Formats: sequence, C-alpha cells, structure tokens
Amino acid sequence: MTSNAPTVTVLRVVDPKNVPTTYPIDPGRQNLSVGSPQGGCNVKLGGRGVAPYHADLKFIGPKVLVRVEAGQLVLVDGRAVAGLVEIAPGAPIKIGDFTLYVERFSQELPSAATVSPAAAAAAMALGGDAEDPNRKYRRDVHRKLIDELDLRRHDITKADQGELRLQVEAILHQIVRRPETQLPSGLKAAQFVKEMADECLGLGPIEDLLRDRDVSEIMVVDAEHIYIEVRGRLVRVPQSFSSDDALETVIQRIVRSVGRRVDRSQPMVDARLKDGSRVNAVLPPLALRGPCLTIRRFPHNPLQMSDVLGLGSLDERMARFLQRAVQSRQNILISGGTGSGKTTLLNILSSYIDPAERIITVEDAAELKLLQSHVVSLETRPANLEGKGEYTIRDLVRNALRMRPDRIIVGECRGPEALDMLQAMNTGHAGSMTTLHANAPTEALSRLETLVLFADQGLSSRAIREQIVHSIGLIVQQSRLQGGVRRITHISEIVGIDRQGAFVVEDIFRFVKTGVDKDGVLQGRFQLTGHLPSFLTDLITLGLVKDGEYL
Repeated sequence: MTSNAPTVTVLRVVDPKNVPTTYPIDPGRQNLSVGSPQGGCNVKLGGRGVAPYHADLKFIGPKVLVRVEAGQLVLVDGRAVAGLVEIAPGAPIKIGDFTLYVERFSQELPSAATVSPAAAAAAMALGGDAEDPNRKYRRDVHRKLIDELDLRRHDITKADQGELRLQVEAILHQIVRRPETQLPSGLKAAQFVKEMADECLGLGPIEDLLRDRDVSEIMVVDAEHIYIEVRGRLVRVPQSFSSDDALETVIQRIVRSVGRRVDRSQPMVDARLKDGSRVNAVLPPLALRGPCLTIRRFPHNPLQMSDVLGLGSLDERMARFLQRAVQSRQNILISGGTGSGKTTLLNILSSYIDPAERIITVEDAAELKLLQSHVVSLETRPANLEGKGEYTIRDLVRNALRMRPDRIIVGECRGPEALDMLQAMNTGHAGSMTTLHANAPTEALSRLETLVLFADQGLSSRAIREQIVHSIGLIVQQSRLQGGVRRITHISEIVGIDRQGAFVVEDIFRFVKTGVDKDGVLQGRFQLTGHLPSFLTDLITLGLVKDGEYL
C-alpha cells in the first residue's frame, strides 16, 4: 500500500570519525550553504580542505543540485564536479574529510529519540518558523513557471520585453487555473500574475515601490521582510519575495544592468539604477539571513532651495547666506550622517554656480544632477575579475586637476582623496564642495584630518590642520533628527588654530532644540549667533550684500 505521507528531505553528515548527524530540512527551503565555521554558512564543517564558503546544496522541486564555488574540490560518487550539477538522492558528496548525503523518504522523520540534540538544534536553524501559506504557494508557482519556461536560458537583457512578459503571463494564467495549483482564496488572479511576472522579469515586489514617489528608501532585510522610508519614517510593507533565490536573481538583474558584479566570492556591491537611485546589496555568507538589498531613491525632479525651505530644513536667512557663499566661491564641506540629506543639499547648492564655469564632479555612484551644461561627470570603477582596471575617487580627483576645472565637486570624501581635494581647494579651484560623514562640525574636521593621514605623505598633524584651515571656508552640518525630520543644525566657519593646535570653529547659524510634539517629531528654531564671517568683505565687494546689511 502506497503511503500518503509527505516526502521528507534530510541531510546526513558523516564526520571524519564516521559519526553521522542527521539534519531535517524544511520543505520550503531552496538553498543550503556549506563551508567552514569561519564562513557563516548554514552547514559548518570543521576540518581540513573546507573553505569558508565551499558549496551550495539546492532543492528545486524533486531535483537536488550542488553548486561548487570556483576553485574548491567537491567529489560526487568519487568524481570531481564543478559549477552547478544535478545529483542523485543518496549519492555521497565528499567535502574535505566529510561525506554528505541528501536523502528523501516518503514517510515521517524518525522519532525524536533517534535524532541527537545537536541535530534537533540544527533542524531548528535550518527550518525556522512556519511560513505564510501564500508565500509557499508563490514559491510553488515560481518553480512550475521555471519548469515550463526556463528563464535561465533567456537573455532577458536582449529579449523583447513585451513579448517575453506576455509569454510569462500566459503560462502563469494557465498554472493558477489548474486544480493542483488553484489560486488560494483572498488572492486576485490579475494582481498575482502581475506580481509573479515582476519577480521573474523585473524587480519583483519592489517594482511598484520604485514607482511610488513618496518612497525615499527601500530596505529588503531578507526575502520575507521589506521596509520602506516614507517622509522620514520606516514602515514595513506586506510584500515579500517568494524565496532567497528570487531575491538574489533580482539583485543580479540590477547589478548586471549597470555593469557591476556580485557573487559569493565578491558578496558586496554598490551600484545605481538608471534613475540615479543608489543600490547596495550583500549576499551570503556575509548576510546571515539571506540576500539583502538597500535602494536609496532620489526625486525625479531634483529638489530646489524653495522645497527644503518648505520642509523646514533651514530658514530664509540661512538659504540666502548659503547662496551668497557659493556665489563668492567659498569652499564648502557638507557634513552629516547616513540619510541626512548631504547629497541633496550639495545638489541644491551647486545650482548657484555660474553657468559659465567649468565643473568636474567625482562620485562613487553618480547621483548629482547639476543643472548647468558645462559639467563633466566622473564615476569610479571597481576592479575586474583579474583584479585590474580599478579607478578610485583619488584617481579621478587627480585626473580632474588636469581637466582645467573652475570647481571640483566630490560626492563624498572617505579616503586618501581628502588630501587631493584640500590641495585642489587651495590651489586655484575656489568654490569647490564635498561631503563627509560626521555628526558635528568639529567631528567633521577630526575625521577629515584622519582621512588625509590615509594618503601616507608623512605630513605632521599641525601641517594637515593648517591645510584644512586654509582650504575649507564653511562647514554645513545636516542632521536627521527624531521623527525623521532633516535640519541644517550648524553653519560654521573655521577661524583658525589655537595655541594648543586645536581647531577654532565659530557657528554663524545653529538649530536650537525646544522639544518634541505629540507625534514624536523634534521641534526647534534656527538662531543667528552674531558671529560675522571673515569673508563678509568679499560679499560686500561682489555686491552680494549691501554695506550694513551683513547677513
């Protein structure tokens, strides 16, 4: 009599002392990474001949596949295999001194008494909590779609997108009408088919989020958890990916479209979408919960000063002062934390540069959208597979100096290019601007000094500080405060260095906190300190302010 019990998959690992351990595998799991304890993989094998990230075991429907990391040795049935290969259930898989067996039974697992406590703990780690049945249904449909239309064989970047989508949607409609894969109650066929087609051909559940102009950031923690930032607040959305593999496919689709690379040997990448959005992705083994993705979006129409005034990021006196500082060619350092709005403010200030000037921009990922026509935009490039062809921010800043710039704008200083930027500011390229990660003006100067030391030119601390004082005119501190609001908290001038060698910084404007409203949003007011900038005479001479008007 045939058993009606579900098929159960287990992984049996036999160690060098011939001691077996059984790991039950959750029915919904599609991937297990295998490596040494240092690699953070799902299955950890301690011993000789095991790399931190050695191989993947993949479960696609009834098939079992092994994907071998480049340069690693895996034997299946005594034969060395490479790349992605299908294996027979029960075939011995030799990795280092360990032998692994993937076995499937049409019966329940052995009783708990036959499973060691270590195996039970591993089963919890591999299985996890019960999942949403709709998500399991999505994954089953995704597998059937792959079986009927092998998307891996389609070059999606070259295929006619409209024709391919129609083909995919037609197959999906057929699948959801079959008795064995009938659409669950509560799901609408048209919406479900659209979402699945987006996942297979586009960007999956984040496709619609990218169309929503109110969403400024999309954070995919793992396949099941997606958060967005709307008006400064983080919100979890109900959308999810059907599996880790589906999420990783979307990540690969994004990075390939911009000529970047991410895989298990190079599991982190920075890139940008065609609309200028900044993308960061991290894959296992670095990302322990599965692939994760962060997309920072920028408005289709760059914000203007009037927009940030309306948002309360600064007041009219500060806006007027910053405009005059740019027009009088003051070197400006914009400081702030992640997501505080540094790049947005840099873009706004750049709009005040005279269109007759030649501007060179240097960025890791091109985000600036300058309105002037005479702009040369340079973007870094990572090394290729052979480790060659890398061009860093420092390489581009040095090259920019040979391009006859009137002003140089560096998207962010984060390394030894800080020295080249300071020298550019102090040698005929007045009015240049850059950003830097720091929480206060004084911290920004300390960090800038540290970055210059990375250039390893043997400069003394005093020499570096003097260079900074002579190069930086203003520090504009941008902060993201409680409740998600963004404010310019300081506009400060570096006055000099005191007898002890410390920077002397004077605030011209500052934001004074006064409390929190009923919605938890921090409140405050902008204050003019009374300090007059040393370049006030320049503003008067250029006719930017009237004598006696000051600020």
